[in-house]
Amino acid sequence: MKRIITLLLVLTIGFGCVGCKNVTPTDSSSADSVTETVAESVFEESFIPSTNSEPIVNNFDITLTFLGDMILANQKDVHPKGRFEEYAQNNPPEYFLSRVKDILSADDFTLANLENVFSDRDLPPKEKNYSPAFWFKTNVKNLDVLKSGSIDSVLITNNHIMDYGDEGYKDTQDAIANAGINYGTDYNVIRLEKNGFKIDVICTGLWGQYNINNTINRLKKSETESDFQIVFFHGGTEKIHAPEQFKVDAAHAFVDNGADLVVGGHPHVLQPREIYNGVEIVYSLGNFCYGGALKPENRTVIYQYTLTVNNQSLALENKSSNIIPCYVYTGSSNNYQPAPITNEAEKQKVLDFMNWKTDSPV
Repeated sequence: MKRIITLLLVLTIGFGCVGCKNVTPTDSSSADSVTETVAESVFEESFIPSTNSEPIVNNFDITLTFLGDMILANQKDVHPKGRFEEYAQNNPPEYFLSRVKDILSADDFTLANLENVFSDRDLPPKEKNYSPAFWFKTNVKNLDVLKSGSIDSVLITNNHIMDYGDEGYKDTQDAIANAGINYGTDYNVIRLEKNGFKIDVICTGLWGQYNINNTINRLKKSETESDFQIVFFHGGTEKIHAPEQFKVDAAHAFVDNGADLVVGGHPHVLQPREIYNGVEIVYSLGNFCYGGALKPENRTVIYQYTLTVNNQSLALENKSSNIIPCYVYTGSSNNYQPAPITNEAEKQKVLDFMNWKTDSPV
C-alpha cells in the first residue's frame, strides 16, 4: 500500500512541475504540502481566459476629403517673382501641403479640383476669343505636390484643362495616370472602394443643360454598379458667394436623381453648404493650393465626409460631415501653403457662413 501511495505522489509532483514553471520546492516540506501547491497552481492556470480572441467589429468607416481649386502653375506670360513656379523651384514638393498633410494622410481618400495642364513639351496655347483670358501649364514633376500631400484623386473637367489643346489634355491625362492618381472627367468615373463598399465619384463640368442630363444618366448607371454616388462638379459664376439659380437647380436635380452627396468648385471663393432632402450640397470649396493669383480670397475649407458601413451586410449605417476652416495662404501674400485656421473666432466665422442652410434656392 505504501508503495502505491509513493508512486502516486511522485507522478503528481512530476505532472505539476511540467505545468507550473514557478513551483520549485526549496526545503524539505512534506509531500502533502508540495502536492497541494502544485494542484492549486494547475487549477488556477486552467481558468486564465484566452487573450488571442479578436473582438468582433460590426462596422467600419470610410472618410473622404474634398479640396477646392488647385492650380500648380503660373499664369502664362506673368513675371515669375513670387509666383508658384518660383516656390516650386526653391522648395521640395512636400512644402506646399505640409501644414495640412496630417489631415489628408489620416483619411481614406482625398480628392481635389485640379485646374492646370501638365506637360513637359513646349506646346502652343489654345486661342481664346474672350478677355481676360488665362492659360496655366506646368512641368510634370509638379504632380509630386499632390503625391506628397496624400491626394489620390482629382477632377480635371474644368475651363483650363484644354488651355494647350488636345495634346496638352492628353499629356495631362497620361502624366496623372503615370503618377498613380485617379482622375475624373465628364465621361470617366472615379471608383473608390474599401472592404467591398463601392463609391462612384461622378465628375462633371456644369455649364449647361447637357451637363445636367449627362450627369443624371451617369448617376443612373452608377446606381447599378456602386453603393454610394457622389457628384463632384466644376462650374458656375466666379467670385460670387451665393450660388446662382442655375447651379442650385442643377444640384437639386442631381439629388432628386440619386446623388448621395454633391460637391462643387470653380468660383474661387467659398459658397455655403445646403441640406436638401437630407443630402449635403457644398456649392463651392473655394481655392486651395492656388497658383492663379498673388492675393486670392484667403478663406477655404477642408470638407470631410465619413460613411459608417456594416461590416457584414455592407449596408450604410451612418453618415456625417466635418468642415475644417483654412487659410489659402499663410504669408503676407500667396505662399501656396494652405493651413488650418487656429483662431476660434475666425474659424467660427467660416463655419457660420458654410452652415447657412437654405430652405429654398438662394
